[in-house]
Amino acid sequence: MNALCLHAPRQLARIELAEPADPGPGQALVAVRHIGLCGTDVSGYLGKMPFIQYPRILGHELGVEILRLGPDVGQLQPGDLCAVEPYLHCGHCHACTQGRTNCCEQLRVLGVHTDGGMVERLLLPAAKLHPSRTLTTEQLALVETLGIGRHAVDRAQLAAGEDVVILGAGPIGLSVLEFVRHGERTITVMDLNAQRREFVATHYPDVQVLADPPAGFHAQVVFDATGSALSMARALHLARFTGRVVWVGITAEPVALDDALFHRRELTLLASRNALSADFPRIIHAIETGQIDTRPWMTHRASLADLPQLLPEWLDTPGPCWVKAILTP
Repeated sequence: MNALCLHAPRQLARIELAEPADPGPGQALVAVRHIGLCGTDVSGYLGKMPFIQYPRILGHELGVEILRLGPDVGQLQPGDLCAVEPYLHCGHCHACTQGRTNCCEQLRVLGVHTDGGMVERLLLPAAKLHPSRTLTTEQLALVETLGIGRHAVDRAQLAAGEDVVILGAGPIGLSVLEFVRHGERTITVMDLNAQRREFVATHYPDVQVLADPPAGFHAQVVFDATGSALSMARALHLARFTGRVVWVGITAEPVALDDALFHRRELTLLASRNALSADFPRIIHAIETGQIDTRPWMTHRASLADLPQLLPEWLDTPGPCWVKAILTP
């Protein structure tokens, strides 16, 4: 079976793996049909992701087809097309018993803490598969990305009429935008990249798009989806008195917190990690019913076999706006 392995930073190569075992109780054998290339994958490739140990098979944004099922798998059937919830939780730690499986104390994320989906076939817990009768596996590969935004917006507990700013217009910032924009509120997206600003302006015409905040700019709720320590520190300064700041992106660097400003404005600072299992069927329904259209996000497509050659070109050569690359094994 073919797979793609990241042996070390910038060392991505094809390998041969043994076929997965037959599925046992509660398991499913799936064929990986489409893979979304995530910022986590790119960070791992560049050697900037602290949670990835090498060698590692990347890939956690997956659209799959069920090949075979073990016993005790509920309503799933061979042939079902599914999105994959890539968060493998223990079920018995404090976070899990609170229903917060997204931040399980022993969490293993496919393609990060354990080998992921840049393979032809994969054995998975059937409970982590979320089927759709109408979506393609290309669409299903983007459900996990949208889950990050859905969970972040739920964390913020937005009220009607609150104004919002989103820092960062990559896939995670766009996933936040998809769930913020359903409501009567003023939305601003900021990004230093001119191509990403143009993408947002083209596809989300009701959103204000800026490179930098004008003097005196503030919002009630600030989402930071950059993963930049400097931007995350700046996010607090953009929140007005009594405002809320949600850190969606993650960084390995310390983030400076202006405590005097934080206290004076009595801000609320929230972290948001991954998504909950219940988010996946809700997002699938939203795509099925046309509430969300991620087709414009799919700016790059490639075969998995071509990725070792293409990825350096995509990263090192200026070109069209890159929102999401979709890979086919």
